[in-house]
Amino acid sequence: MDLRFPIGKFDFSAPVAAEDRPRLIDQIEATPAGLRAAVSGLTAEQLDTPYRPGGWSVRQTVHHVADSHINSFVRLRLALTENEPTIKPYDEAKWAELVDVQMPVEVSLGLLEYLHQRWVVLLRSLADAEFARTFRHPEVGVVRLDTNLALYAWHGRHHTAHITALRQRNGWE
Repeated sequence: MDLRFPIGKFDFSAPVAAEDRPRLIDQIEATPAGLRAAVSGLTAEQLDTPYRPGGWSVRQTVHHVADSHINSFVRLRLALTENEPTIKPYDEAKWAELVDVQMPVEVSLGLLEYLHQRWVVLLRSLADAEFARTFRHPEVGVVRLDTNLALYAWHGRHHTAHITALRQRNGWE
């Protein structure tokens, strides 16, 4: 198994069919509970263990998911209210080193639960034409909202798999 991409890499070029959207939204809805289950019962030492050599700790990973999903939620709202807005990328590695990532994971788990409630309500309200709306990412280019939906459905599963694979490898079941 590739420790960096335990469920494989995301394919930006893959089309997202309209019939796939409900499943992808369900995956986004399930992310907070899946992440919570992945870290359940871990000690502080285990939370501070990198999920792979040179990778983030479990704690950093949980806080990263919150950071990333907050940004995605804002990007969705911008794309729905502006004509192809240019979004601001951020340095994920530097964010993962800020002092607030030393906080208990519960802070980000709770944040994700409420954020995902709002995100899912908004996603389920969108018409086909709205999923075709776009934003411009300075590093990636133009991103459709349906592609971004697929990306973040993948993203939650991706980082949850980092943690569950570490638990499995280390016998922390």
